Amino acid sequence: MKMEVEYQEEYIRNSRGVQLFTCRWLPSSSSPLALVFLCHGYGMECSGFMRECGVRLARAGYAVFGVDYEGHGRSKGSRCYIKKFENIINDCYNFFKSVSVQEEYRNKCRFLYGESMGGAVALLLHKKDPTLWNGAILVAPMCKISEKVKPHPVIVNILTQVVDVIPKWKIVPTKDVIDAAFKDPVKREQIRSNNLIYQDKPRLKTALEMLRTSMSLENSLSEVTLPFFVLHGEADIVTDPEVSRALYERAGSTDKTIRLYPEMWHALTSGEPDENVDIVFRDIIGWLEKHTTVGNAVTVQPIHPFRNGVEMCTTSASSATTNKQQPQRTVSAGSYCCGLKGRRTLHHSSL
Repeated sequence: MKMEVEYQEEYIRNSRGVQLFTCRWLPSSSSPLALVFLCHGYGMECSGFMRECGVRLARAGYAVFGVDYEGHGRSKGSRCYIKKFENIINDCYNFFKSVSVQEEYRNKCRFLYGESMGGAVALLLHKKDPTLWNGAILVAPMCKISEKVKPHPVIVNILTQVVDVIPKWKIVPTKDVIDAAFKDPVKREQIRSNNLIYQDKPRLKTALEMLRTSMSLENSLSEVTLPFFVLHGEADIVTDPEVSRALYERAGSTDKTIRLYPEMWHALTSGEPDENVDIVFRDIIGWLEKHTTVGNAVTVQPIHPFRNGVEMCTTSASSATTNKQQPQRTVSAGSYCCGLKGRRTLHHSSL
């Protein structure tokens, strides 16, 4: 019997006065086992694109919280314009912390869940406050630029010189990421029909911020110390599996697991045939269950009575309940986005 799930939506206002959309999926009949905080990919959003993830994890007993970054999804701001990557980190941190300090959640374990660019967000949230999180699930994370697509320093230098003049110009050429990321043709068309997902060219400043962030993370992978589970499709041509291998090999964590899925594409949890998605979520929930231990969480105390500085705007709530030919795709020389026959697993743990 599947556990019933309660779905809620709420708007908040960040420190810059921009209205952000947040949502949550909660087990309706019991206290959650732990908290899971979603970090979506570039151009994506939480309420629709990550609904499957929220519902599945809530049915497994977890409280799941998501926020659309500024300019993404149902949040306000220039469409998919990332002026400073640090703004995304600070907005997520303030919202996630405001949830964590609530009385009913203070003693719960807290896990980050990041897909693609959201993997970079999760790792930077860990870096911002290493003691707050009990672990992270990283799905095809953006934490290193593949050597196959790394731009020449001269090109980066030229773009850096003009970015202040045309920061929002949609100048960066890309192949169709949706074709390259989503294997199931029906699910691919569902993604195309989601108007909340950004499907235009990346803006110049946005692309440079993502490049800068990836290169910075690449140089500090050894500073990753939290328990993590990184998953990647071996047939992913959006983010190279070598990125996840590098994270696993270089991270300073004593509890780390990597799982590679042969013949699987980029959108592990949303673009594969249903039977493959089932396998991935079974692995994710299994890892969460192993790392959700009573008394393992550090109690989070509020720093002041005003929801950790997050201003609440409006609230709405509702209940949530909750195809397969091989498509063709074109290999991209490099692009940004936020994907079985057996699998390969490496696990390293101090437990």
